[in-house]
Amino acid sequence: MPDPPSPGYDLSRLPPINMTHDSTDLRKAMKGLGTDEKALIATLTRISSPLAISVLNQTYTSQHRRNLLADITSETSGYFRTTLQALVRGPLAQDVHLLHDALAGAGTKEVVLNDVLLGRRNADLAAVCTAYQHTHHRPLAAAVASDLSAKTATLFSLVLACTRAPESTPIYPDALDRDVRDLYAATTGRGTLGNIGGADQLTVCTILSQRSDGQIRAVAAEYRRAHGQTLGEMVGKYFSGHMKEALGVMVARAEDRAMADAVSLEETMKGAGTKDHLLVERLVRLHWQGPEAKAQVKGAYRAKFKKELVERVRGETSGDYRRVLEALLV
Repeated sequence: MPDPPSPGYDLSRLPPINMTHDSTDLRKAMKGLGTDEKALIATLTRISSPLAISVLNQTYTSQHRRNLLADITSETSGYFRTTLQALVRGPLAQDVHLLHDALAGAGTKEVVLNDVLLGRRNADLAAVCTAYQHTHHRPLAAAVASDLSAKTATLFSLVLACTRAPESTPIYPDALDRDVRDLYAATTGRGTLGNIGGADQLTVCTILSQRSDGQIRAVAAEYRRAHGQTLGEMVGKYFSGHMKEALGVMVARAEDRAMADAVSLEETMKGAGTKDHLLVERLVRLHWQGPEAKAQVKGAYRAKFKKELVERVRGETSGDYRRVLEALLV
């Protein structure tokens, strides 16, 4: 059976939720002189359903004859505004916004492409492709391909074909052994045979982009048993640049999604200066994944870095921006 879309990626049938009270609270917080930032935070962060945020946007427009995103944009500033905008858009529209921003202008924000597109369900990617085409009148695959090098563009074209095996696919021993052999032959085996021309990138990209998370986890365990090396180590040894980063993300998310998300959050805060745009993007995405996923990531962060995620975020931010991120992590 195909994997169902994640919450917020099928907007064809919105539930009959009454969001009038929330709509009223938001308008009251922004009406007249001054803005009640605490009310904005309280109202928007307590909405944990992506479908509810879609209903809220419709309710706000019908009730007040105004656009909620436009009002938020007008009444707030900085990364506080960026966070509220991401919440109001909901996960699907936010993905489209991030992709367009990553592909616009000089240079491509490869890390955003990795965040939004890699390790996703077919249904989610298909929804993103449709929404991007509808919003920007250009196929997403063409926009991505035109901004990447040929080899990395091939990887993302495989991803955007939306033909990944669903998680319900059985893991057959013969297929598992074949993937392990093919990955070894495409990397270490090429040197062993005297053909030192670099990795067979297409084979590696095809396997990692087309297999389910469960299959990749099984392949990773067998690869390590057979060759004494993790898939992550193999990728780090035989690839470089954006290709190395993208394949590493795919392997890490398949092996342990909660830990991969925890590490990616730490990466936004370590070193000199906080990568606020990535911190916002990743925390809002985690918010939409629901309480269970949030608890798993917080637990993985605690196990890996020996501190609470909310404390780490608190130390890197301030003011209303800090308060809204703290509320997302409750």
